[in-house]
Amino acid sequence: MTMKNYTFSAPAEQTDRDEAARQKAFLERARRDVDDLAARLGRRPTCHINTFGCQMNAKDSEKLLGILLAAGYEETESEDADLVLFNTCTVRDNADQRVFGRLGRISHYKKKNPAMKIGICGCMMQEPSNVERIRKSYPYVDLIFGTHNLFRFAEYLCEVLESDKRIVELWNATDRIVEDLPSDRKYPYKAGVNITFGCNNFCTYCIVPYVRGRERSRRPGEILEEVRTLVSQGVKEIMLLGQNVNSYGRDLGDDITFARLLKACAEVEGVRLVRFMTPHPKDFSDEVLTVIADHPNISRHIHLPLQSGSTRVLKKMNRRYTKEQYIALAEKIRKAVPDASITTDIIVGFPTETHEDVDDTIDVVRRVGFDNAFTFIYSMRRGTPAATWEQIPEEIKKAEFQRVLTVVQETARKQAERLKGKILPGMVEEVNSQTEGYVTARLSCNMIVHIPGDASMIGRIFNIRLDRCCGFYYFGEAVGEI
Repeated sequence: MTMKNYTFSAPAEQTDRDEAARQKAFLERARRDVDDLAARLGRRPTCHINTFGCQMNAKDSEKLLGILLAAGYEETESEDADLVLFNTCTVRDNADQRVFGRLGRISHYKKKNPAMKIGICGCMMQEPSNVERIRKSYPYVDLIFGTHNLFRFAEYLCEVLESDKRIVELWNATDRIVEDLPSDRKYPYKAGVNITFGCNNFCTYCIVPYVRGRERSRRPGEILEEVRTLVSQGVKEIMLLGQNVNSYGRDLGDDITFARLLKACAEVEGVRLVRFMTPHPKDFSDEVLTVIADHPNISRHIHLPLQSGSTRVLKKMNRRYTKEQYIALAEKIRKAVPDASITTDIIVGFPTETHEDVDDTIDVVRRVGFDNAFTFIYSMRRGTPAATWEQIPEEIKKAEFQRVLTVVQETARKQAERLKGKILPGMVEEVNSQTEGYVTARLSCNMIVHIPGDASMIGRIFNIRLDRCCGFYYFGEAVGEI
């Protein structure tokens, strides 16, 4: 398949640019408020963000921290700070409970420091029952807002600093995308770039469409402008982010597709590697595979959530593909991009799942040969259709989970062994905290490799020889920078 070149230059909606300008005005006001607070404290006030959940949440926290730093706060790793913000996830119930636990433990800091401000935002706050629980049981929380209006954080910060009243701002939905605001990236050499927000799929186990809203795509011109800016700042690796990146552009018209956006990003001068997360099997096109195959700087790692290998269970999940269709897609990926690793997500213990359904899942694991799999025991989420169905006993779920996990681990080890002795490019990401004198690199296929080195190598790309396979990671050696 050949692809014509497209030029993406569509501007942002004027209303979104106006909102960004409005929030920057609030940021100037917040800076004055923080200066006043610093004068009263006799030091710069501190802030801490506790992030739960996915890469989208991590990206959101970079925006929140960017605003706080621009306002004059200093970041601290401790929750004993002048402002603490919990950016929450609600995909699984244990994420909710972890947040409530942290909120309970943080109260003693506020007793010691009455001027302390505590905020909570993110997906949990789009569920009314959680908001009501915080209202009643955690009266010391000063600020509550959700996913749809995160871009108004500078405005809410002003209100919190200028008032003793609790600020609660929750929206049911939005069609706004406001991205031109401060952001503090965790890594200088890699960055996430949002391309879509929300999800239209409504899998019966998933709360995301209800808390993140319906799918909205950013204009491609804005995305490419952000990529170019990041590259000019020294970023080498870009991660395109969305709940379902494959369906990017369907709400924009103009013949815009994810494949064409992916191609354009890969061809930005200075981009060394492009990753993307997360695709949906039902929307994975031949055009995307062609783009990946034609561009060596697109990651050789495709995360392709399976969830179940049973066609019957997949239908109950509203995944809209069958076992056979998934296997056929995996085989197509292996043929088009032979050096790609395929990883997946698997849920065990979904309502009505039988022993034979789990056999089907295990069959897919063996036939596809996943390089790794994130395997979960089904967690009931209030507000989803599956939560109203008869649940499988915990002891059965655990036993079936162990069956799947055993095969996943066996398969992943076999896949990893295939790389032994190869020399592949990888970016050094951090100093190894477990083995002195080593750093940790990540290959294009997402394999982790520990190599001799020091902090000066972080953010640089090396050819790495893979010497010793340890199941899910390697020890190796850099044989030259590229």
